[in-house]
Amino acid sequence: MGRAARDAAWWVADYAYAATWQARAFLNRTDPATFRSGSEVALVLLPGVYETWKFLQPLASALHERGHPIHIVDLLQRNRRPVTEMAVHVTRYLDDHDLTDVVLVAHSKGGLVGKQVMIGEAGSRVRGMVAVATPFGGSRYARMMLSPTLRSFSPRDRTIVALAQQLEVNARITSVYGAFDPHIPEGSKLPGGRNVQLETGGHFRILAHPRVIAEVERMSAAA
Repeated sequence: MGRAARDAAWWVADYAYAATWQARAFLNRTDPATFRSGSEVALVLLPGVYETWKFLQPLASALHERGHPIHIVDLLQRNRRPVTEMAVHVTRYLDDHDLTDVVLVAHSKGGLVGKQVMIGEAGSRVRGMVAVATPFGGSRYARMMLSPTLRSFSPRDRTIVALAQQLEVNARITSVYGAFDPHIPEGSKLPGGRNVQLETGGHFRILAHPRVIAEVERMSAAA
């Protein structure tokens, strides 16, 4: 199979995964409070744009089974508002619940929100972040989007540029990404961070890759 055919197959599989879990998330009535128990390092889920936390529930369930309390920031809703605004909600959640030494587990835009939190006043409450398929440098496809929410991922967007210039927290971020991402042709490599490129491709389906859980556990176990 040639590279183009391989990428096309990954693309189809990626959207099949996304459609399946978006549908299940819509029908899901799970109370997020059921994930709060656990004696291991606390995790805070940060979903991507147009996603609720329930899109990440398979990952949340697997990590909760390993003893991690999972925290959901309800005010993120579908994460459509600007990164800086969403980061305020996360910061307030950490403060209100007096959470410290937490690990952020983020998908796509959630990783941008997480980094914004880490460079802000609540940064000392965060041990680190595992970000999956996050457009740290933006995506050139964004300028073709009609929605302002999606156009904000342009490499020239002020927030994208400002975050890229903040290098001091990158060492506490693990960026996990596929060999091909249909939404982020530039990739998700983060200068100064721990970069983990998977042998498969996709923007959504890699959330189910066992390496994601392994990297969360690795960061949680770090002194």
